Amino acid sequence: MDPLIALGIFIAAIVAGLVGALFGIGGGIVIIPVLTIAFGLDIKEAIGASLIGVIASSTGAASRYLSSGLVNIRLGMVMEPFTAAGSIVGAIIAVYLDQAALAAAFGAILVYSAYSMLRKTEAAIPAQDCCYSGLSGRYVDQRTGEEVCYEVRHLRRGLGASFLAGNMAGLLGLGGGLVKVPAMNLWMGVPLRAATATSNFMIGVTALAGAAVFYANGLISPVLAATVAVGVFAGATLGTRVSGRIAVASLRKYFAALLLIVSLLMFLRAAGISVGV
Repeated sequence: MDPLIALGIFIAAIVAGLVGALFGIGGGIVIIPVLTIAFGLDIKEAIGASLIGVIASSTGAASRYLSSGLVNIRLGMVMEPFTAAGSIVGAIIAVYLDQAALAAAFGAILVYSAYSMLRKTEAAIPAQDCCYSGLSGRYVDQRTGEEVCYEVRHLRRGLGASFLAGNMAGLLGLGGGLVKVPAMNLWMGVPLRAATATSNFMIGVTALAGAAVFYANGLISPVLAATVAVGVFAGATLGTRVSGRIAVASLRKYFAALLLIVSLLMFLRAAGISVGV
């Protein structure tokens, strides 16, 4: 790999890891468009590298989120088997789909993600009213110092969303957070910060299941995957350090705009129209 290209991919991977850690989405929404649009790589090869990057992102982010008490471990353990199963199914399907279909599907997921990022529903309840049973959770918000408590609801719907998230992970090289974070936040009553942290805890296992399928089919380049993994790990570590100090809501509008722009580029790519990059 050319050193300048490797440097560009490494920098993009750092940004991907930072974004992935902040929003619990693994970073694939950044690294895949960069690899395919800016560097002209085959989208299946980009997906394979992204899956490795998602594993690195989870490794870099989950430990810090665990120590801060943001991760709902019990909820993650319940949801993850469904996500992993969906990831294997999605990865098998991806091997046989053409690039245009994958690019179009990826663009659609970005539009959905942008819509979800603009919605915010926090379901926290006063700590003294929380029963702390089942899959409920609690944590201390680093920005306000207040204790946040929540009860998990609509578990069956959440498990269905987990399987769909796994499908998207294996099919498009994502960590599944694009589906799981909104599902946990909007459907299951998990506050955004806890949903993001729990998603980061789960996405590594999800990506591993899909990556195994891509590796078995020779779609993972070791040099490319290593470059992405190191960059994403560094970015994810940085993201966890700043996430508690930044109001995530203030980043949503800008991030949603970026997602819509990238989704347009992916739709144009799927239609075979040159985007000039």
